[in-house]
Amino acid sequence: MDIVSLIGLIVGFTAIAIGNYIEGGNIWHLVQLAAAFIVLGGTFGATLLSCSVSEIIGAIRALKKVFLKTPYDTNYIIEDILRVLAKARKIGIIALEGEIKDIEHPFLRKGLTLIIDGMQPSMVKEILYREIDTYEEQQRNIARVYETAGGYAPTIGILGAVLGLIQVMQNVTDPSKIGGGIAVAFVATIYGVGSANLLFLPLAKKIISKTKEELVIMEMIIEGIIGIESGINPYFLKNRLLAYVTQKRSEK
Repeated sequence: MDIVSLIGLIVGFTAIAIGNYIEGGNIWHLVQLAAAFIVLGGTFGATLLSCSVSEIIGAIRALKKVFLKTPYDTNYIIEDILRVLAKARKIGIIALEGEIKDIEHPFLRKGLTLIIDGMQPSMVKEILYREIDTYEEQQRNIARVYETAGGYAPTIGILGAVLGLIQVMQNVTDPSKIGGGIAVAFVATIYGVGSANLLFLPLAKKIISKTKEELVIMEMIIEGIIGIESGINPYFLKNRLLAYVTQKRSEK
């Protein structure tokens, strides 16, 4: 579990609730079904119109990336690379085929498969870097789903406010209905601005941040694969790989 992301989400919404209480408001004043339906439904519809179904599904799946830590530990990946390198220097690359099944990271497995099949290092790098570019573009498209939702939500909130004010004006002669219309009007604006700045846009930023960390790991894996193919000294390769770990930590 990524505790920081979860805490950030809880703190953001809790701060709004506490601020409302300090101002003398009641938390139930912020619960308006009509406003929620207008803002969330309208935002989802506009986002669905703007993005493809595959991007929407990818955005939903990406929530796991935001709130869960990466399942691949960098130190374990380095250990796998060095272990494979030691065996490659001892028994040869071709004899490593049985080692692939024990490799946890799929990108590392794919790279090892390519060099075991006898592919040239330059071609291996080209294939793997092309896969990195494709993955990065996919993740940026997924992040743009939340950016799109964050752009539409405040405007839909204003639309909800206008609809509420229309109801107020239509029932201006009936004081019992004025309060409800005004409540929907202002709460819709809160829902729109709040969901954009406390949920959608932060989710987009977090996905990009996590993706950058993943890309550093994938580049480190490519460095390791090329090192295995060339039979580099394990000490030198370990230092090269640890440099990527330092880069990953500096980007957090």
